[in-house]
Amino acid sequence: MPQIIFFAVVIGGIWWLYRRFVRAAQKLTEKSRRAENERRTGAVGTLVKDPKTGEYRVKRDEE
Repeated sequence: MPQIIFFAVVIGGIWWLYRRFVRAAQKLTEKSRRAENERRTGAVGTLVKDPKTGEYRVKRDEE
């Protein structure tokens, strides 16, 4: 029984690390794609519309 619990914890930990790696890779890809588009168009940043106020602002990296 302890072996089953051990393997379940190990598999859960591996799954968690895999999902974290995939999420970080997606963020990095999106950031790279956005930077390439900005470089191609000569833009300083990407504007996004705030749904609450309706005003545009420059998109931050953590979004």
